[in-house]
Amino acid sequence: MPKDYSRTSRLGEQIQRDLAHMIQFEMKDPRLGMVTLNYVKVAKDLGYADIYFTVMGAKGETDVEIRKQTSAILNDAAGYLRNELARIMRTRITPHLRFHYDESMDRGHHLTGLIKKALAEDEAHHQDDEDPSSDRN
Repeated sequence: MPKDYSRTSRLGEQIQRDLAHMIQFEMKDPRLGMVTLNYVKVAKDLGYADIYFTVMGAKGETDVEIRKQTSAILNDAAGYLRNELARIMRTRITPHLRFHYDESMDRGHHLTGLIKKALAEDEAHHQDDEDPSSDRN
């Protein structure tokens, strides 16, 4: 029977919890906004962990600038965060950390907007079809 809950999944969830705590309470970089870790994917050989995050924007900056800046800050701090993880988790191998902006939220908002637009256009077409002036019985 295959394992439904693999070791890499459990390790990914533990890394996500520990990193979220460290980023919130231990990193003192004032440029770092409100970072949310959405998902951690750990390689089967435990060599790498890809961490997907989102960030809430700061005033006066575009979303693209905030994403790039946050990604750079987190990737620069990856060595420190990895060392702290190794100390906390006490596993034989601690994966190298790679941070990526999670674009799935943006894609979801975009698709929702497209669906709403299509529904509005469809509703407008149905209203045109049901125009009372064209009804002659």
